Amino acid sequence: MDQKDRQILRALQLDGRMTNLELAEQVNLSPSPCLRRVRNLEKAGVLKGYSADVDAEAYGLALTAFVRITLEKHNEDTVKTFERRVIALDEVQECHMLTGPTDYLLRVVVAGLAAYEDFIRTRIHPIGGIGSIDTSFVYGTVKNTGVYPMLD
Repeated sequence: MDQKDRQILRALQLDGRMTNLELAEQVNLSPSPCLRRVRNLEKAGVLKGYSADVDAEAYGLALTAFVRITLEKHNEDTVKTFERRVIALDEVQECHMLTGPTDYLLRVVVAGLAAYEDFIRTRIHPIGGIGSIDTSFVYGTVKNTGVYPMLD
């Protein structure tokens, strides 16, 4: 991947609905080579897809929580079971494995505090093998971007 590919990716991150003609103009390529590069990025799995950026609160998911999970044990069965079950939970938007005292960080979206309590009691607790759950609720967002910085 070269700098021109990164320009294409950045432009698409900023506006995934632009036409190939608009994209080509923005990155200073003619349309055919631009489309060829986009298709190559798709085939290589660098450009994984296209989606709509929907406002969670307007959608009805007014509460975002960051949930830190520590497992009781770190054997293969406990880890695989936890990860498989978390992947199936629509409320979990992201799940990251961490170094340090916490094993996983989840970004969870729900309608409100009652929905969060229900999520923990009925969706997380039954997974089993969890040693601790620590939650921080988001009360404001300073920055939220899916646009990567340009590399030299």
